[in-house]
Amino acid sequence: MDKTVSTMLENLKEKTGHSIEEWKDVILNQSLTKHGEIVKFLKEKHNVTHGYASEIALKVLGSDADSTTDTDALIVSQYKGKEHLKPFYEKIIAAIQQFDGAFEIAPKKAYVSLKRKKQFITLNPASKTRFEIGFNLKGVEAKGKLENEKPDGICSHKINLVDINEIDQEVMDWIKMAFEKAG
Repeated sequence: MDKTVSTMLENLKEKTGHSIEEWKDVILNQSLTKHGEIVKFLKEKHNVTHGYASEIALKVLGSDADSTTDTDALIVSQYKGKEHLKPFYEKIIAAIQQFDGAFEIAPKKAYVSLKRKKQFITLNPASKTRFEIGFNLKGVEAKGKLENEKPDGICSHKINLVDINEIDQEVMDWIKMAFEKAG
């Protein structure tokens, strides 16, 4: 299990007032079945912070990487019907492997999270025609290909790509900046 997730789960009851088992009961009683619904419910009705709400939702739905033993299957599933977008993922991973410093690849159900001390980007085949890179670059002005994302999410910015040739120096510079800030 990821160290960050492990620490969050250890502190869950203290920080949110309930254990994961208690949250499962609360959420099942609400008949919530989607990640976004659960996060919204926890944030609005129980004042749970976004990070904890998201982790609780992942655990309740069993959609996090820790709930499966086959993380490769998560990636295969993400690209089913979107196989032509897998080279975007592979090109970005190969480029990041050339950076100076270690990072972790943490597949989730719908995207892949890349982490150092904290998550720095997400890689997501967002639709059949669009690949999305989510960035943790809070406090950085959006410009060029970098767009603002939802202000209270883990990803503060995003870049949408439709052609692999759009993974250019500008995109790699943004990725490198996020990588370095997370180290």
